[in-house]
Amino acid sequence: MKLDGIKEITGKIMLKTGLHIGSGDTEMKIGGTDNQVIRHPHTHEPYIPGSSLKGKVRSLLEMRSGLMGETGGNPLSLKNLMQLDGKEKQECEKILKLFGASGATVKGADELSLTLGPTRVSFADCSLDGDWKKEAFEKHWPLTEVKSENAINRIKGTAENPRFTERVPADTEFRFCISLKRLDKEDDLEEFLIEGLKLLQMDFLGGNGSRGYGRVEFEFDDNELQKKFDNIKPI
Repeated sequence: MKLDGIKEITGKIMLKTGLHIGSGDTEMKIGGTDNQVIRHPHTHEPYIPGSSLKGKVRSLLEMRSGLMGETGGNPLSLKNLMQLDGKEKQECEKILKLFGASGATVKGADELSLTLGPTRVSFADCSLDGDWKKEAFEKHWPLTEVKSENAINRIKGTAENPRFTERVPADTEFRFCISLKRLDKEDDLEEFLIEGLKLLQMDFLGGNGSRGYGRVEFEFDDNELQKKFDNIKPI
């Protein structure tokens, strides 16, 4: 298995609606925000973790494959691959090559893992776009906002149990960088990855997507890749 090259796919993620990716804080401050966004520990600026991008793209591709019923909601694994054939097996192989496979204790898993090879794709954390951040500071734009949400009493018609969710405002821009390894001249995984990114643009990133959060748009630095992305129909 030979490494033929590593391609960097770069560009901007533009928020069309507010984005909430939680920080995982377990401490709740009296009078504070219930759900804070994740921030860089040094700059305290919001960012998009690469793991959030990778996890969402993978889950959408697995959902499209129709194999979620085989896994009970868990990520596809080598054990699942060994039980498949035909088109389903090909789809599962692409997902495991691109995102990696967890170890399996069944017979033949080690040999199969060697055949698939290492994880091809790597998602970097996405920091604020430099030009956008400069303009934001000059114009005193806030980097986050707090949105109040309530449950409505169906009989009284009144708001109850208010919660305050922090999110990154719409129109904020982040830089993204995705590295894709090419092994043994394989040329089908890039298009598969682009399909996953298009699915993400059609869906949402982060939490509270059913409430309108997390709608994003990708803008690629490579014009040819942008054309391919715009024209691709993943479903």
